[in-house]
Amino acid sequence: MGLCVLGIIVMASTNSLMWTFFSRGLSFSMSSAIASVTVTFSNILSSAFLGYVLYGECQEVLWATQLCSLLTISQGKQASDGAGLRVDNSGSLRRGAAAAVFYWKRFDHLYSALDSCSQAHPSEPSQMLEILGRTPVSHHTWEFQTSSPVFRRGQVFHLRLGLNQPLQSYHELKLEFSTGPNPSIAKHTLVVLDPRTPSDHYNWQATLQNESGKEVTVAVTSTPNAILGKYQLHVKTGKHILKSEENILYLLFNPWCKEDTVFMPDEDERKEYILNDTGCHYVGVARSIKYKPWNFGQFEKNVLDCCISLLTESSLKPTDRRDPVLVCRAMSAMMSFEKGQGVLIGNWTGDYQGGTAPYKWTGSAPILQQYYSTKQAVRFGQCWVFAGILTTVLRALGIPARSVTAFDSAHDTEKNLTVDTYVNENGEKITNMSRDSVWNFHVWTDAWMKRPDLPKGYDGWQAVDATPQERSQGVFCCGPSPLTAIRKGDIFIVYDTRFVFSEVNGDRLIWLVKVVNGQEELHIISMETTSIGKNISTKAVGQDRRRDITYEYKYPEGSSEERQVMDHAFLLLSSEREHRRPVKENFLHMSVQSDDVLLGNPVNFTVILKRKTAALQNVNISGSFELQLYTGKKVAKLCDLNKTSQIQGQVSEVTLTLDSKTYINSLAILDDEPVIRGFIIAEIVESKEIMASEVFTSFQYPEFSIELPNTGRVGQLLVCNCIFRNTLAIPLTDVKFSLESLGISSLQTSDHGTVQPGETIQSQIKCTPIKTGPKKFIVKLSSKQVKEINAQKIVLITK
Repeated sequence: MGLCVLGIIVMASTNSLMWTFFSRGLSFSMSSAIASVTVTFSNILSSAFLGYVLYGECQEVLWATQLCSLLTISQGKQASDGAGLRVDNSGSLRRGAAAAVFYWKRFDHLYSALDSCSQAHPSEPSQMLEILGRTPVSHHTWEFQTSSPVFRRGQVFHLRLGLNQPLQSYHELKLEFSTGPNPSIAKHTLVVLDPRTPSDHYNWQATLQNESGKEVTVAVTSTPNAILGKYQLHVKTGKHILKSEENILYLLFNPWCKEDTVFMPDEDERKEYILNDTGCHYVGVARSIKYKPWNFGQFEKNVLDCCISLLTESSLKPTDRRDPVLVCRAMSAMMSFEKGQGVLIGNWTGDYQGGTAPYKWTGSAPILQQYYSTKQAVRFGQCWVFAGILTTVLRALGIPARSVTAFDSAHDTEKNLTVDTYVNENGEKITNMSRDSVWNFHVWTDAWMKRPDLPKGYDGWQAVDATPQERSQGVFCCGPSPLTAIRKGDIFIVYDTRFVFSEVNGDRLIWLVKVVNGQEELHIISMETTSIGKNISTKAVGQDRRRDITYEYKYPEGSSEERQVMDHAFLLLSSEREHRRPVKENFLHMSVQSDDVLLGNPVNFTVILKRKTAALQNVNISGSFELQLYTGKKVAKLCDLNKTSQIQGQVSEVTLTLDSKTYINSLAILDDEPVIRGFIIAEIVESKEIMASEVFTSFQYPEFSIELPNTGRVGQLLVCNCIFRNTLAIPLTDVKFSLESLGISSLQTSDHGTVQPGETIQSQIKCTPIKTGPKKFIVKLSSKQVKEINAQKIVLITK
């Protein structure tokens, strides 16, 4: 019998033992973690290595030769020679197989794969080979719940070869790593390594690290710009090649490797932007920012498998997968459904029948798991959901990523660096003219990488947007756009910098459309240079608090640097097409303030007028109010308010009050977080000067308290007590509590019907932890009127 490869075993997770056996006619059963194990063989072509068993918590590996028919291996009593294992040979072992049995102690975290050999060449020496690979802690991949070993590129991993005789100089031994369809050396999709020849193959290296009798350790290092994704490992010994579809490993980007283009030098930032599987989004309005917990869950079961699958489903060539820029663009496109492909269907209608309302999602893993198992797009998502799953995918693939929110974020469809809103004389938006919009908030993803495709100075954070808004090179994706380019106004730096620049730094124009003698006339009644892109936010590193990163995107509003950047951007734009920046001379300045109020209370809007004269004048104030989505889409017209006042002095205030009856009944038709938009027009009667401003108001809700123990244990019941008092002036209907955590198997809910004003309810939710470590438990209260109130606590789960 010649030298042939018989199996591959590689490291995995400490928390769960995953077994996979691959061999013709082989089956496996296990009665308990450390009880007897049965391995059944049939139709064996060779009398070489046929089986092994993993005992208990990966304590020992036993493998034997010359086994046929049925072999049962049971946990035995420790022998006097210290072997610690015995083979139950009740009629199952043949031809003295017991003499060939041996084992290795403690291979911590193991995956397994087994394949039979073809008939050996008679001229080759009889040998046996087992391959053991490790996923050391230094690869930072041990938490992935996947059946394939996971490594990071540019970093060494080891294969240990177990032979039945020492490796001789005349024995051939080669390792083949292949990825993608039709792998070839010329395309860098096939790498062939000879561990005994100290050379590299496209900067991959393999060396014999240690030879000790029948054991050989091979150190393999992939190149820091290796192709990302799924690899098959074939081992060639002479004329025999171990070829099994299950000998798979995953190779990821490596932010710990200085030569990798995603290298991130700060360890705390790597922990946050690669390893942290929980976090949050920031939502609401600029004056009232709300914290929305989010479980990224990049290590959860099937999530990495889904991400690797998305690479294959995308339009990327295998060689493109070495470049994080192209991977980000492809993943941005794959997050949204189009032409039968993509993870998530966007929906901003307020009607979510046939799917999940976007606000109900609290994490990425259920979405990616559902897509991976069904290969059908998941319904439904909005911007923070798209950003959440993209951040998860990038972290899983090894690209540092953070979720980012910009408040009062512009959508410049005309790509002219201004956001143009057209209104009639009643202050109502003319929808067929107003193609641009301003979202109360918009969430996207920042990804960290070098940009060797650009001139020097554009490395670092790059904005990547998965929400399908505008097409980029024919597909719905956006970025990566360097934050340094956005900050400097270099709007033609790829990719999509002009669009992102407008999102955070565009000028806002409000046009009044008057009909004079049957003809429409356009008049600029407001030009706001500081209203777009406020309070750009992300989660702080290592802390559950908001970090304002507006300065990373732009200079302070109103500063000379900020205006210079705008002038620079407009100059670049005018070089592409004729474009004149609008200018408005204002003698009247107006702003509108509105404090958030408890749902069910009246809303006050304070109009502040600043004039260059203190003379007594009359002012007509008209306001148009509507209920809308956070994107600016109108859901229901609420009312019009008009008021005429006399003003004196350079600064004057006029208040408009919106009664709660005008909006309460409209809330039930909106399956989203409600926002009230007020559009206010002020006209000085004497001078005919007109100014306009837009204001948004969201609602405050009563908090609720939760009681959870500080610690829990796997497999033992954990009880969460929820206490809520309805301090609102209205009843809440269809009240529900839900509890979710990466430490439990599924979402837990509790229904409570209607809660009257002033009523207090208590709820008890029970769950059973399945994973160890500090786990964040997210508890949510929802109803028809109040879409979500969140509370959370971290509980330390032990065994």
